Amino acid sequence: MKNLNELNKNRVNFFGLVGDESNGAFKFRIKGNNYFVIASNGGDWEHVSVSCASCVPTWEIMCQIKDLFFKDDEVVMQLHPKKEDYINNHPNCLHLWRPLKTQIPTPPSEMVGVKELNGKLGTML
Repeated sequence: MKNLNELNKNRVNFFGLVGDESNGAFKFRIKGNNYFVIASNGGDWEHVSVSCASCVPTWEIMCQIKDLFFKDDEVVMQLHPKKEDYINNHPNCLHLWRPLKTQIPTPPSEMVGVKELNGKLGTML
């Protein structure tokens, strides 16, 4: 995770806590909506929750938040746990997670989609 003091202009007091370089609450206005973000670490995880009063954050919004809170070379994930482990305290909240003691595996890029090569779309065989 990045040093969250870089985001101090967006930092807000949350239940009397201001946070530090690894934890805190933040507000961002992106594409006309206000997003409330809580970043935390503990139990060998880094975690960012993103909520909006009026809508569920889109993939594009989650990518922008990921770029604000995590380094370019860090892989983070959104999880879909087993049904019995679902917890939903806010209907418009999504989460980003990064384990600190293990690397998140990623599939080969060709299984994800077509990569652009030299300004042109590559083709799959």
